[in-house]
Order: sequence, then structure tokens, then C-alpha cells
Amino acid sequence: MRSSSRPSVVPSTSDASRATTGAASKPKTAEILSGPGLRVRHNIRRPHPALIAAFADFDTPAISDLMNRLFTMSHYIEPLTNPSLRVLGPACTVKVFPGDNLMVHKSLDIAQPGDVVVVDASGSSLTAVLGDLVATKAKHRGIAGFVVDGLIRDLPAILELEDFPVFARGVTPIGPLHRGPGEVNYPISAGGIVVSAGDIIVGDRNGVVVVPQDAAAELIERLRGRAAVEAEYHAAVARGEFSNAWVDAILAEAGGMEVEPGDPPPL
Repeated sequence: MRSSSRPSVVPSTSDASRATTGAASKPKTAEILSGPGLRVRHNIRRPHPALIAAFADFDTPAISDLMNRLFTMSHYIEPLTNPSLRVLGPACTVKVFPGDNLMVHKSLDIAQPGDVVVVDASGSSLTAVLGDLVATKAKHRGIAGFVVDGLIRDLPAILELEDFPVFARGVTPIGPLHRGPGEVNYPISAGGIVVSAGDIIVGDRNGVVVVPQDAAAELIERLRGRAAVEAEYHAAVARGEFSNAWVDAILAEAGGMEVEPGDPPPL
């Protein structure tokens, strides 16, 4: 008597392979790979501590002026903690995937006391890349502060640290992921400026400037040499003793300026 049940179908080896390697696996383009984009550099060259400390005598406008105004981060990166707090130290650079902060956590194991952790989050507004826990851990490690091209969170709790400066683009309650990829102590871009590990970071309520490490010694000498002249000029202006003859000189060199007559005087 013929059975009415349907015969079972045994999948072929190729069918089984296709099921496990095709439908269940992710595309190769989604893999996180070692190398560029997922690497950490432990040892970097830092300026001498005395050279770094010398920049404490100068505000960011003076430093920016003597670098032809080309090494100042975007004004959107501003102090979110006490505006009177300055940040000064060699950069420990961190690049993260927007919305992720795995490498920010890793940087706490790599940064040395006195370093400024500079985070390149691509200016993302997706999530914060650090909050009060990371800031508190960083303070315990002796880190001098954070400069973040992105957002932070838990600002009230960070403010309770009192003397720990954090500069960033803003605040959000949305926390980050912890998946990677990212890099520590490789060149980054923060606030439109390239920052290399060991560059000197100076931040105050005016903003943040980046002093390339190889230019720092020569720059501090020029700042010191100009300080006396600047102080004398500022004192003269405060007394009301100044002239704008230099403006007319520039206009004359440019070929003069056409001056239209004003209204005739009243009769």
C-alpha cells in the first residue's frame, strides 16, 4: 500500500553551506579590521614640562596672533565647565566613530598625568562621547582636561569636580555606544585643526589653540619678546593715547580711498 506521507527532503551539502554562510553571516564590509582605524600608540614624544608651563603666561588670543591666526579651533568648541578654568598640556589624541566612545575609555590607560585628551568625534550631535564617570576617572589619573569636537553629558556632575576643565560643542543626555573602532595618539582633526599627539593644547574662555610641538620653543620666545611692547601699547590705549594713522597708511598703500562728500553744512 502506497504511503500518503510526503518523502523527507535532505538538504545537500551545498544547501547547508549556503544557509550558514549566506543568510546567517554578515557582509565582509561590516567587519572591524586591525590597522588604520583601530590602533593605539602608547609612546609619544612630549615637549619638556617647562616649555609647556611657559604657555600659562599667555592667553589664547596672543598665542593665536603669533601663529597667524591659523591654529585656533572652531568657536563652537567652548568651555562648558567654569569659564575661569584654563586647560594646558600635551595632546593625547583620540579618534572615535561618531556616537561611540570605546577609545575614549582606552585613552585613560594611555594618557599621562598632565595630558589633555583631545577627542575627534567629527562634530557629531548623535550622542555624548563622555560624561561624569569618564571625567572623574580622568581626574583621578591626573589628566589635565578634555577638548571634545562633539558633545558631552552629565554636565552638573562634571561641574561638581570643580577644577576639571572640559571644552566641547555642547551637551546632550544621549549616551554613547562602546563598540569601536577608533584610534589613540594618531593625528586627528578637532575644530577644523589638525592635532598630533604631543602638540600643546591651550584653552581659556576665548577658545582653544593648538601649538604644533615642533614650533613651541620658537613661539614661546617670540611671545616673551612681544609681551613688553604689547603691555605698553595696551596701557597707552587705556589712557586714551592712540592714533589710527596706521589705518590711513594701509589705505594709502592700497591706492587711497574714495571719500564721498557728506551733506552740506547748515546755513
